[in-house]
Amino acid sequence: MLRIFKNYFRYWYFVVLIVALLFLQAYCDLALPQYTSNMIDVGIMNGGTSHILPEKIQADEYDYVKLFMTEEEAKAFSDSYKAEGDLYVRKSLSEEDLKALDEKLLPAILINYQMSAVQVDSFKEQIYDSEAAGAQLAAAGITREAFLAMSVEQIGSLLHMDIKSYEKEVDDENGNPVKEEYVDMRSIFSAMADAGMMNESSIQEARSMFEKISEEIGSNTLKSMGYKWATEREEQAGIDLHKKQTDYLWIAGGKMLLMALLMMACVIMISFFSSIVGGRIGRDLREQVFSRVLSFSGKEIDQFSTASLITRCTNDIQQVQFVSIMMLRMVFYAPIIGIGGVIKVVHTGAGMGWIIFVAVGVIMALVSSLMMIAMPKFKIMQTLVDGLNMVSRELLTGLSVIRAFGREKESEQRFDEANTRLMKTQLFTNRVMTFMMPAMTLTMTGVNILIVWTAAHKIDEGVLQVGAMTAFITYAMQIIMSFLMLTGMSIMLPRAGVAAERINEIARTESSINDPENARKLDSCKGVLSFEEVSFRYPNANEDVLEGISFTAEPGKTTAIIGSTGCGKSTLVNLIPRLYDVTGGRILLDGVDIRELTMKDLREYLGFVPQKAVLFSGTISSNLRFGKRDASDEEIEAAAEVAQAMEFINNKEDRMNSHIAQGGSNVSGGQKQRLSIARAIAKDPSIYIFDDSFSALDMKTDATLRKALAEKSKDKTVIIVAQRISTILHADQILVLDDGKIVGKGNHRELMTSCEAYQEIARSQLSEADLEKTMAEGGDRS
Repeated sequence: MLRIFKNYFRYWYFVVLIVALLFLQAYCDLALPQYTSNMIDVGIMNGGTSHILPEKIQADEYDYVKLFMTEEEAKAFSDSYKAEGDLYVRKSLSEEDLKALDEKLLPAILINYQMSAVQVDSFKEQIYDSEAAGAQLAAAGITREAFLAMSVEQIGSLLHMDIKSYEKEVDDENGNPVKEEYVDMRSIFSAMADAGMMNESSIQEARSMFEKISEEIGSNTLKSMGYKWATEREEQAGIDLHKKQTDYLWIAGGKMLLMALLMMACVIMISFFSSIVGGRIGRDLREQVFSRVLSFSGKEIDQFSTASLITRCTNDIQQVQFVSIMMLRMVFYAPIIGIGGVIKVVHTGAGMGWIIFVAVGVIMALVSSLMMIAMPKFKIMQTLVDGLNMVSRELLTGLSVIRAFGREKESEQRFDEANTRLMKTQLFTNRVMTFMMPAMTLTMTGVNILIVWTAAHKIDEGVLQVGAMTAFITYAMQIIMSFLMLTGMSIMLPRAGVAAERINEIARTESSINDPENARKLDSCKGVLSFEEVSFRYPNANEDVLEGISFTAEPGKTTAIIGSTGCGKSTLVNLIPRLYDVTGGRILLDGVDIRELTMKDLREYLGFVPQKAVLFSGTISSNLRFGKRDASDEEIEAAAEVAQAMEFINNKEDRMNSHIAQGGSNVSGGQKQRLSIARAIAKDPSIYIFDDSFSALDMKTDATLRKALAEKSKDKTVIIVAQRISTILHADQILVLDDGKIVGKGNHRELMTSCEAYQEIARSQLSEADLEKTMAEGGDRS
């Protein structure tokens, strides 16, 4: 995982921007549930009234509400309003000030609200039990029973107060509407206050009663009563409540829409920038891996199979690129939304946080169990992909051989075995992971049910509002989803970690062949190439492939190497461009050890034609200019003329601009070989190396090409590896290799008299008449 994080360092500015956008997205995401809660609780349940202080209030109600306030509360209430005619209008106050006043004035306002609608029986009990009225009634000799039997008008006359009752429609126990008689006791308390009968102790008595009721009812129910009182006062003051509610809902809905649009914009920008970062990380990794592979010597190439290198450069990097994008979009976002959700849950005051902890615990246990089962299979999946790629590449490359030998069924079986192994592993992991979504859905549904069940009891007790419940459900889902995002990434990260390790394995593998720190330079290359007691052993081999090789190839002369299959001919010429380094002895170019030259300089002097002709997709001209990009048209045509390639090039419609398919699959083997030779000639190097490069040519073309090449390379060093005696017959120096050692050295005539191995090769390829003819001609290059 740390390796994946390291990839972000180069693009830190994008990461900072993405994180800032993630915070903005989380802010919007976390704000929406609260808006929903407000729309339900304030917009629908409270008719758009969000505070207990009404926007407007009649003068008499303004006076009544201060009856049960302390001096400090009454001052705070008065400071919040200004008189406009027979109404009082609330001043422009901040949201924080309004919330503070809500908490401060709620007790006094609710006592006032309760006193405005007291049932007649309760009214009579309170009057008889009051200290001031009780003494007056006792002095008049009126008993409790007699007082309770009086009408409201009689009590008013007795107490010398204007007390009136009114009827109000309420629901009975069965929900049927009935009319009950109520009394507005505030006029009584107002008269008592005017008469000096209301003091601080009376207010505290009323507050004590209110606190007892509050404990039974619940704080949210009390607030709802406060909102209802404010709504009734506003209606009395002439405010259009329907319009107020509609305006509130439109404003709240508009805010939610803006939040949603802002969140959408954030998501789009996050996706855009994370895709840029992921794409650039993938590009950088491909460049890093490919450039490192290009620097590998044969030893490192042999260490990693071609199929594995292809998989690492494609599938593995794609895995890391995908996870890099998802980490920016999910892993960074999950803790932000999770922590924010927890903070919001605490602020709801719902008291149901234990449900979230239970849900998260269940999810973590479930995911941990699934990961323990599936993780071992994830780790071997990439190796199986390598195996399938290797089989596919081998079978497709050797398709013609497979068909020629009728091995289609066996090849299909071999592919099926590799394919089935991968399929079984993928099926196992997929089957295990299929349990995740149903289990998560069941967990989340269970959480919703548990929240609703618990919240219903709290709503019934008056300690929770419906909107708060919906907000809590949303926040709970956001918290759970944050854990789901992290667990989802925990499935992807191990696979990406394996892929990153495989990529890093290439990145940290140093080539065994490197340029020297203090490289030497040749002023000009004459082309004198000397082998001095050279020996070579392949990595991890027990024996030398080449041993005690010593010879000198000079400019203007051709050095030929011949021998039986597997004797080390190609290995010997591969040491010259340092595809491998000698394990003993040294190779000198103009008296300088080639290991003291940079590989770029060394290879600039060489024109190498490999045993297997390789062409690249493009055109004929682009292939011929491969070694010399600035070669003119005349130069590449001259090179093609020497290589006997102009005949078939001229037969093509686009001539030099004719298309060459990948690997040169649209030209014959002989044409491919001639183009490879022309490519080396067009470079005009100091040393030509032909590694069995004439094998696909017919005898006539071979002879014509060698004659033209002799003219072209008069002052060049030419090294030819060949299987056919006819190809090297006129070489100035022929080296005969057998089991990695030089067993013969000289021209054709000399070797026919002194080297038994060479004689065997010559007699196996030439008739006695041809042998006599070649002996007569000798080693002349003509």
